[in-house]
Amino acid sequence: MKRIVTILAVSLAAASFSGPVLADEHGEVSKVISKQEQQKMVNVAHRGASGHAPENTMGAFQKGFEMKADYIEIDVQMTKDGELVVIHDTTVDRTTNGTGKVGSLTFEEIRQLDAGSWFSESYAGEKVPTFEEVIDAFRGKVGILIELKAPELYPGMEKKIADALMERNMHLSNNGKVILQSFNHESMKKSKELLPNLPHGVLVGAGWKNVTEEQLAQFAAYADYFNPTMSIVTDELVSDVHEAEMKIYPYTSRTQEQALRLFDLNVDGIITDYTEHVYYHPVKNN
Repeated sequence: MKRIVTILAVSLAAASFSGPVLADEHGEVSKVISKQEQQKMVNVAHRGASGHAPENTMGAFQKGFEMKADYIEIDVQMTKDGELVVIHDTTVDRTTNGTGKVGSLTFEEIRQLDAGSWFSESYAGEKVPTFEEVIDAFRGKVGILIELKAPELYPGMEKKIADALMERNMHLSNNGKVILQSFNHESMKKSKELLPNLPHGVLVGAGWKNVTEEQLAQFAAYADYFNPTMSIVTDELVSDVHEAEMKIYPYTSRTQEQALRLFDLNVDGIITDYTEHVYYHPVKNN
């Protein structure tokens, strides 16, 4: 009888709050996220809905849009002949059937590669998209978080991205749906000069665990977001980032428990492979 009552309580909690419910091994509810809390949390589909489709492909971005993410996060690099392409690694080896450095291959060479089969045969034939293809397909539909990946390898990358955004009037301050970020903080300073009306963010790894208030103030001079690996996020860090008048979007949540922990820490957004962990929506089958 106790088990039946517990299950009923969990079900009622889920129905009442319309949000993620986390239960322990005995079925006891340990955390319920209300629908209002979910709506306030910014949901960023990491490389698209990369838990459900091959990362950084149009299929993944479309899936993120269908799953009601607030933003899709994309990684931008440059080919040997200066084309902006969307891919995470500085080589094509892991996510395509090719080999070699992105910057050593021409756009035509990269375009011939299969960027989907490694994930699932249902995505066979997916191509590495261009930056322009992604922003043309999704601007006005969903926010776009643009990561400049290894910009130190690609001189002039910041201007190329800025030019593409300005050609489409996506550089305006009232847009509100385009953010740029990078682990290369000098690149963000340069980008902010080119696109002063767009918000920028600094990405940081575990080495910034003990970031000081003075360092945060320095970032805040040109950045609107301080986006750390989730492993270093604490109540104190969130408070310090907010005190510096920046927002914080940790990366990369891959489990429901990780997302719930970030909810507890009152971050502003969550970068996740599974958007349903942050805001529940049914996943459409292919």
